[in-house]
Formats: sequence, C-alpha cells, structure tokens
Amino acid sequence: MNLEILNLILLSALLGETTFLTVRSLRAMREKARGEKIYIDTSTLMDGRVLGVAQSGIITDDVVILSSVLREMQKLADGPDSNKRARARAGLDVASELERTVEVNAYVENDASSGEVDELLLTMAKKNRAAIMTNDFNLNKRATAEGVRVMNVNDLALAMRSEFQPGEKLTVKVTDKGNNRKQGVGYLPDGTMVVIENARERIGQEIEIELVRYNQTPAGKMMFARAANVSKPRQTRQPRRSNRRSR
Repeated sequence: MNLEILNLILLSALLGETTFLTVRSLRAMREKARGEKIYIDTSTLMDGRVLGVAQSGIITDDVVILSSVLREMQKLADGPDSNKRARARAGLDVASELERTVEVNAYVENDASSGEVDELLLTMAKKNRAAIMTNDFNLNKRATAEGVRVMNVNDLALAMRSEFQPGEKLTVKVTDKGNNRKQGVGYLPDGTMVVIENARERIGQEIEIELVRYNQTPAGKMMFARAANVSKPRQTRQPRRSNRRSR
C-alpha cells in the first residue's frame, strides 16, 4: 500500500514538472513571436501616416502607445491653439485605429509618470531594448546619440519617393510596345517602368523623353512620358479640285 502511494506521489510530481515546463515553453514561444517593441510618440500619431504604414504589414514589432502620450495629446486637443487642437484630435483617432488594425499588434501601455514624455520614451526604450518611432528632430538626434534605435516616417517617405520627377528630361531605351496604339515602354535607371507616348515605332532605340506624370499602383510605381523634341509631320495642302467644266 505504501508503495502504491509513493508511486502516485512520484507520478503527480512528474506530471506537475512536465506541465510547468510546457507552460514555460509556450510562454517563451509567445514572447518570441510578439517580437520587439516600438514606442510611438505624439508627433508620429499626429502626423497620421503611421496608420497606413502599419496597415501595409511591414511593421512586425509590437507598437506600444504609452498612456502619457495619450494624455499629452488630450491636453493639446483641449488647448487654445486651433491647429494643434485639430492635429491632436486626429492623432487620438489614429491611436484608436492602430489598436484595431489587424496587421500590427498595437496596444496602450499604462504608466503613472507625470514627467516629460520624451524622457519617459527614452527610459522605456532603453529598459526594454526597444525602438522609438518619432518625427521630432530633437528627440531623433538625442535617441540616436544615446544608442536607441529610431524609426522615422519622414525618412521612410523620402526613401519611397521617386528619384525622378515630372518635367525632367532624360534618355531611355524603348524596349517594348505599350497597351495603346502609339505607346512604347522603357525603364528608368531605378527600375521604374515608363510608358512613352508616340514611341511604338522607336522600339530598340534610345530616345530623349520628358517625364509627365507619376503613378503609384498596388503593383508598383510607374511613369508616363512623351518623346521630347518630336516634330509633328507637316500637313501638305491638297490642291483644290476645280468644278469648272472644260469647254
């Protein structure tokens, strides 16, 4: 009888240890899957473009909005400056939309700090080895100097901007025909496809073009252009027929 009890005790202990190890393993996997943290500041929320970036799915880390950031925006939303008031209210809406965005894990983290928000962001980022997302120039410089990783929506926008702008002239090789009857297709040095009017008959040639319009599509960016210095064919007047009968 005593042996049976001892076996039951040993079995219970073994099951308990196995359960503990399983729970700890699952917790570690969940923490690993969550990724690192990005603390987002007031300037980024009030800018608003972060919502589109998050919805694109390119942010894989957790996006953390400190309650101090929300309180700072609430103060601005109730303030006397009409411009800041409107932007702060829009920023509060962006924060709410971020929490509902399924493409990113965004949540509000409560804190009881009554100090400066920038100082708190730096402290939390250092403590958790996290990044800060900000459009604030001074905070960007200080965080970088103190070894904190910085993400900036303005830098992302500049990186995504087309290298070539409408009105520029450059030489492009026409490599294929376009969808319309007179169009040719070439590629800019950065790989952007350019559709060129009146260039179908110039396939295989390098021609000078003038960029007209930039178009961003879900499939990528595309430019429309026209062949530069193309003289229109002269129209020769046909002799008018005489209706006079010969006698």
